[in-house]
Amino acid sequence: MTITADQVKQLRDQTGAGMMECKKALSESAGDIAKAIELLRKAGIASADKRAGRAASQGMIDSYIHAGNRVGVLIEVNCETDFVARTDDFGKLVRDLAMQVCAAGAEFVRREEVPAERVEKEREIFRAQMEGSGKPEQIIEKIVTGKVDKFYSEICLLEQPFIKDDKMTVQELVKAMSGKTGENIVVRRFTRFTLGQE
Repeated sequence: MTITADQVKQLRDQTGAGMMECKKALSESAGDIAKAIELLRKAGIASADKRAGRAASQGMIDSYIHAGNRVGVLIEVNCETDFVARTDDFGKLVRDLAMQVCAAGAEFVRREEVPAERVEKEREIFRAQMEGSGKPEQIIEKIVTGKVDKFYSEICLLEQPFIKDDKMTVQELVKAMSGKTGENIVVRRFTRFTLGQE
């Protein structure tokens, strides 16, 4: 099958991927744009995983104040070079992440930051809810583990569904940007302020 220049351009416009990557993805997906986008996303996430160990000491700090001035967020996102930090795409990512924290109420960046005693307390609550259900212990344990994972996806920024596209998590959004820029991108920290709350 012949891949046209228009198809390659359309895919590049939608993904920001390089011309050769777009052409390869279109060939592998027999010209199907949706499948090609999925292939590029998977490739971007795979290559982002390889970059995860590289130092990310550049980046930006941004703020977002929600309409009505009752909720505000200050966030730091890092990348490897000042060049990437100054791009519109990186700036948009940081702004989207600040809006995500504001809208979805994340408390932590990643699950490793959640205090162990808080996780254990949630686990106990979920176990107590299952008492008397008559289910076998291993089934109860699976259900509790699933509820703990859901708990993480509510309070950990990287595990939340992205507010602008709930088919992807925030982690997948960050990895996609990492794949696009070719740099390790790290959400370092954030603070969420709500009027009248400590």
